[in-house]
Amino acid sequence: MEKRLVSIVRYEKPIESVRKAVELSRGLDHLPNRAKVFIKPNIVFWTRHTPFPKWGVITTSRVVEDMVLLLKERGIDEMTLLEGIITVDPNDRETPAQAFEQLGYNVLKNRYGVKTLNIFERPFRKVDFGEGVTLNFNEDVLEGDFLVNLPVLKTHAQTIVSLGIKNLKGLIDIPSRKKCHSPDPQKDLHFMISHLANRIPPSFTLIDGIYTTERGPFFEGRIRRSNLLIASSDTLSADMVGARVLGYDPSSIPHLVYAAKSHARPLDFSDIEIVGEKIDEVSSFHEYAFPYTQDGTLPKALDKLGVKGLSYPKYDETICTYCSGFTTVILMAIAHAWKGDPWGEIEILTGKKMIPSPGKEKTILIGQCMVGANQNHPNIKEVIPVKGCPPNLKEAYQALQKVGIDVSPHFFENMDMAAWYFLKRYEGKPEFDDSFFRIS
Repeated sequence: MEKRLVSIVRYEKPIESVRKAVELSRGLDHLPNRAKVFIKPNIVFWTRHTPFPKWGVITTSRVVEDMVLLLKERGIDEMTLLEGIITVDPNDRETPAQAFEQLGYNVLKNRYGVKTLNIFERPFRKVDFGEGVTLNFNEDVLEGDFLVNLPVLKTHAQTIVSLGIKNLKGLIDIPSRKKCHSPDPQKDLHFMISHLANRIPPSFTLIDGIYTTERGPFFEGRIRRSNLLIASSDTLSADMVGARVLGYDPSSIPHLVYAAKSHARPLDFSDIEIVGEKIDEVSSFHEYAFPYTQDGTLPKALDKLGVKGLSYPKYDETICTYCSGFTTVILMAIAHAWKGDPWGEIEILTGKKMIPSPGKEKTILIGQCMVGANQNHPNIKEVIPVKGCPPNLKEAYQALQKVGIDVSPHFFENMDMAAWYFLKRYEGKPEFDDSFFRIS
């Protein structure tokens, strides 16, 4: 049986740690001469309005620069860094440009000739990924010779882990991303993303675990300094090892199960050779799900506050990035609005497949998908729709006020400021070093 090499390396110093991960995994041995190389980091979030925690959320600029240097050593001159950052305004071009600038990518452009590319300014091609999965993928990568995939080592509230395969979701257009969050039980989020590596050019995956995140993919969870790198020329193998390092058997990760099945791969590591650090010595369990009450009707954080008269059912895999970020802001606003007096029987629903509960006095439907699915549902006594994709912030504020939840308009006037709130957790902790996201 053919063995796929996966290296696990402790991050100790610039360039040399990444070099060791690459060499142990032989990850660039199949890199063509004079290849046209695309580099895909993970920039899952960015805001121009406030500092926010980047550790364990965004690929470190340290790892990005180290990969560029190693590619230059192998004679690669044509390199392009590319990403598709989700913004509240789909036409926003300033936010991605600022992200590239502040992460130091323009330094790499001036120093090494590395190009940068916002995929939403480029064409997409309709691609058949097999088994009925058809999505619009960035055309540049499809025409390239080689892809360097640089995900972050983190768990994910919907997909359990977010690693190499999941990072490729950043190369499809917005309609395709929404399509991945389908309510179809046969072609759900797990099934859809499991196919994303099926049509990419030859590639190398280096999972950046200098910082890792529990309950990702954003910064609401717990961020750790872990100092790990995981590398392989086989994306699925890298992800299987990454899942184990995060404390999960690959057989418990639905999209890895689908991917292994479609490629006739075992999930027991029998066709993988791990080199470098021993996996059991570096593994550390990372929670993936945000805690909710036992019946799943309220986040535990609100339950601990004593909130009564409100049902805000646990998110599911059909809620897309737009609405999930929106939900974080609403929950923060609700927590600050709680004064100890029970609200009426209020229910707030998200995603695409939740069903209104009987007996509620008022039902808020968040987002165009939920409004379209349930605005005429017979269980609803009074419906308050928050339309739009992304949902309208003003309508959300008005909806909460209408049901008697006196939220502050501050949360809805500048949604991005919520990111600053989470940054305060890491103040005064030297292990959370912002220099990992700068290129000098």
